[in-house]
Amino acid sequence: MATERYCPHPLDTSAVALPPELQQLAERLARNVHDTWAAQRIADGWVHGPLRDDARKTHPGLVPYDELSEAEKEYDRRVSLETMKMIVALGFRIVAPPGNLSGT
Repeated sequence: MATERYCPHPLDTSAVALPPELQQLAERLARNVHDTWAAQRIADGWVHGPLRDDARKTHPGLVPYDELSEAEKEYDRRVSLETMKMIVALGFRIVAPPGNLSGT
């Protein structure tokens, strides 16, 4: 019910260590997290603006990933890394393909 205080309980992934070769995947996932968020905002009528304004539907984060501040990129990276760590904690394996992940 709305009157109860929400207390998140994410899966504890602190013991999960991801291999270094998955760092490139984490960055690609972070970029995709941002693009997915931005695409939905734009579809909902939001545009770039200097300040977030819910009434006017403006948001300063509606820029390409490369233009985000490091703090904003770090938020998307944490989402990506925690998602990958949860996949591993649930018993799945993430196997990097040969070569790099720079292609699409």
